[in-house]
Amino acid sequence: MSKRAPFVLPVHPDPCPDLEVELGPDNKGVGWWVPQVKHTYLAKYIDATRKAQVKFSQRVFIDPFCAPGRIQVKGESFTRDGGALVAWRQSVASDCPFTSVLVGDLDASRAQACAARLTAAGAPVIKFEGPAASTTLQMIEQVPPRALCLAYIDPYNLEYLSFSIIEELAKLRFVDFAVHFSLMDLTRNVDMELDPDRDRFAGASPGWRERVPPNTSKARLPAWFFEDWMALISSLGFHVSQVMPLVEDGKGRALYRLVFFSRHAFPDKIWGDIAKSPTRDLFA
Repeated sequence: MSKRAPFVLPVHPDPCPDLEVELGPDNKGVGWWVPQVKHTYLAKYIDATRKAQVKFSQRVFIDPFCAPGRIQVKGESFTRDGGALVAWRQSVASDCPFTSVLVGDLDASRAQACAARLTAAGAPVIKFEGPAASTTLQMIEQVPPRALCLAYIDPYNLEYLSFSIIEELAKLRFVDFAVHFSLMDLTRNVDMELDPDRDRFAGASPGWRERVPPNTSKARLPAWFFEDWMALISSLGFHVSQVMPLVEDGKGRALYRLVFFSRHAFPDKIWGDIAKSPTRDLFA
């Protein structure tokens, strides 16, 4: 019996080549892990859940950090689809097209670029401009009753991973989450954020300073913060998958954890099957 061919994320031509492209924080290109890890797992999950998705007449993809919808990977001479485009194209390829694609960005031009590319690709897109904590509320108003939703939350760092975003989206009846949690930002800065005059992490985990156990060491603090954040997610009635792919930069430095959570066992099982990865200690 022949083995199934490994999943390879396809490369599509840019439908709007004159529009902005995401080049990363140093304008030299995003890391290889964006398409190879983040976008690959997103596409694989959509494909793996296709039979369950088609049971819902309304299927909604939600991305409040959409960027311009196109990326340039460092070292590559061509560009690739951004996350929202990857999700839309995969849903079409898997015969479970999203009936609504909701995208937003703090930068209006980036939101417009992403929406233009989605429109050119045939997606039923609705665009939102502004902070994710605000646009999320507007997005929820556009979700039909009983729609199946996939919330893809990919901020640059913890400062923008507001718990209110998750809290509001959690009010949707059928919603699963794929969240990119910045380990690098956490491990570099969490001890400094104990200073009450700083508040970069206050949105991600409201009141976290008051919950830190006495005598928690600096080395232990990042792991404690992540565990505390997951406990907040669980308090909303979600199960956090134990399978959390680790995104590293190729030099052994942890950048992100891809965290998936849902209310039901089936999507969690699917995620666990497609996102198996090395499971070394989170904060080794």
